[in-house]
Amino acid sequence: MSSFQLIGISPEPFISLFDLPDEHLRKRHAVRLLANKSPGFPCRVSLEDAQTGEEVLLLPYIHQSGESPYRASGPIFVRRNAKQRTLAVGEVPRYVTRRVVSVRAYDTNHMMLGASVCDGVSAAEQINEFFNDPGISYIHLHNAKQGCFSCQVNRV
Repeated sequence: MSSFQLIGISPEPFISLFDLPDEHLRKRHAVRLLANKSPGFPCRVSLEDAQTGEEVLLLPYIHQSGESPYRASGPIFVRRNAKQRTLAVGEVPRYVTRRVVSVRAYDTNHMMLGASVCDGVSAAEQINEFFNDPGISYIHLHNAKQGCFSCQVNRV
């Protein structure tokens, strides 16, 4: 039985950024791009790849904000007008299954207790295996090749 749910990040911090001129985006270490292929620009809000020609922002994001040595940030893509997506329990979207993923498991103190790399089609199996450990509080998925944060996985 699946015991997890993937959740996109909130779009709120990014909405107003799309209206900024490019020079203001650069001051925030962000760039505006048009997706020139699909897949290739995975949106962390919608948990879908942007379509070719769609506007995205590439910007830094603190994905591990917990007070621990694992505090971290990295680049993410966000699509214009993206809606936050919460998937059905046990659902793993193509956004994940078409990539090699790093699965990182954390406890309530934001300490990493486990990690693995697998083909995205095996992500559900790895997530369930980590959640068999009651000490695991949540999981982060990362795109293994580029290392970018993909999404949070919560225990259900």
